Amino acid sequence: MKREYDFSRGKRGAVVPQTGKTRITIYIDDDILEVFRDRADTSGRGYQTMINDALRAYLGKASQPMDEDTLRRVIRDEIRKVG
Repeated sequence: MKREYDFSRGKRGAVVPQTGKTRITIYIDDDILEVFRDRADTSGRGYQTMINDALRAYLGKASQPMDEDTLRRVIRDEIRKVG
């Protein structure tokens, strides 16, 4: 080991930058977290990965905002029914 080290050009933060992910602090109910940890232990996967997958699946099932073409089609269909 050296007697002294030069940290004048040192940078704070992760040694290897991570792209595509952001570190955040989030509060999750204890019972929900416990379920994810139990399932992670059983499956051999990380519980954070499982939470991320669950959120991704939910977002995929969530309805998308209605665009102009869809709205026009729905209005035309409804007018024809009343017609």
